[in-house]
Amino acid sequence: METLLEDMAQRVRSAARDGRPLRIVGGGSKDGYGQALHGEVLSTRDWAGIVSYEPSELVVTVRCGTPLAALEAALAEQGQCLPFEPPHHLPGSAAESSRATCGGMLAAGLSGPARANAGAVRDFVLGLHVLNGRGELLRFGGQVMKNVAGYDVSRLMAGSMGTLGLITEISLKVLPVAPAEATLRFDWPQDQALRQLHLWGGQPLPLNASCWREGEGLTLRLRGAVAAVDAACRQLGGERVEPAAAAAFWAARRALRMPWDDIGQARDLWRLSVPQTAPVLDLPGVPLVEWHGGQRWLAAAPRDAARVRQAAQAAGGSATLFLAAPGERSGARAACFDPLAPALARIHTALKASFDPAGIFNPGRLVADL
Repeated sequence: METLLEDMAQRVRSAARDGRPLRIVGGGSKDGYGQALHGEVLSTRDWAGIVSYEPSELVVTVRCGTPLAALEAALAEQGQCLPFEPPHHLPGSAAESSRATCGGMLAAGLSGPARANAGAVRDFVLGLHVLNGRGELLRFGGQVMKNVAGYDVSRLMAGSMGTLGLITEISLKVLPVAPAEATLRFDWPQDQALRQLHLWGGQPLPLNASCWREGEGLTLRLRGAVAAVDAACRQLGGERVEPAAAAAFWAARRALRMPWDDIGQARDLWRLSVPQTAPVLDLPGVPLVEWHGGQRWLAAAPRDAARVRQAAQAAGGSATLFLAAPGERSGARAACFDPLAPALARIHTALKASFDPAGIFNPGRLVADL
């Protein structure tokens, strides 16, 4: 296995010497996310396996090419899980969900329905190994929570889309599966659902996930101790959803299966990140609202891009073009993410120059000109 790692390092050194771009690929399940796919493919699929797992310590270390499904199966055998519920497969991707890798999970930085309660991918990263643009293997963090001094590079890699380096190994904190779970449904319009979520957020309730969509109202998931979940069900009311139906509903949310039939065909799919307290936004259509109001998905015509971005910015947030309609793809994908503020852009440029001085890793994937 060490020979494989050295082979990858040698390819990086060779590419840096020749100025040849590399496209880091795990399972390809997130290829539809980001601004561009350029460069010679550098696959991480063979650098796989669970390096160490200590269930009693709630810590697991895996290589980047380890299938996400394999990691979750190993955790499930011990009654444990990844609480941030990373999606395996994005809308519009041709790759099978089972091909998602742990390296891609961290590089994409995406989280599922429990994000607002459990935290994001980056919050569970304890340490990692990464090949930089010089082909040097760097180690950051460790296998305990209190291991960070100076820059938190381990968590910096979350959402970097492979532009800073090739993540080779990750140490993650895991948690036990909650002993009790219940899903409730409330037939409320969007404004009422948002107000109630805000009110509940200030109370000691085991809120775990929420989703509002047109025609269904608010769906709320509770997780925690048996007594806490039972008490919350009595307090909150609503309609109790049968467990099998609830499991299917939340699985669909984690998989980002959207209620619009024409996303990626005639309409763009937008992801808006806004404060949880943001009111109903002035949008060209009806959104799907998650994370207690903090994440809002919208299907919109390509001509509405400026309006969608303006609505998110007015609420104090940002908008990401998650999946562009094919007819608009070449132009729209160049503006997938909101432009960075000048100060943040300078930091981003400096980080890129430090980790990848030759600019060979996933060029244009996160920022069009880097």
